[in-house]
Amino acid sequence: MNLVAIAITIGLILLYFVNAALKIDIFTWEMLMHSGIRFFTGFIILGISYFYAHKLRLKISVFLVLALVLADDVLDYFRHVNNFSAEMMLHGIYMLAWGSLIGYLVMRQVKRNFEEQ
Repeated sequence: MNLVAIAITIGLILLYFVNAALKIDIFTWEMLMHSGIRFFTGFIILGISYFYAHKLRLKISVFLVLALVLADDVLDYFRHVNNFSAEMMLHGIYMLAWGSLIGYLVMRQVKRNFEEQ
């Protein structure tokens, strides 16, 4: 079993406990969108562009992540969706961190597979 599958499995288990502790229902369209935006932002910007490829500097990466998360929150404000709380911020930080870890591990695995061929 490779490291990516282990990280995804452990991340899903921890996501269950984070959602249970913060009393967040993950299976609504709003939460699926928020979680997906934060996960893939961490996956692409932090995991691949910063940690793996070193194409972006940390300052630029942080600004891009903050811009995307802020744009999502502004969109929610205009749609009158009130989910700006400490629990949601902790959930968003977890999704960013998990996405960046998975992004780094996936790119490392892809590079290793290309080197073996």
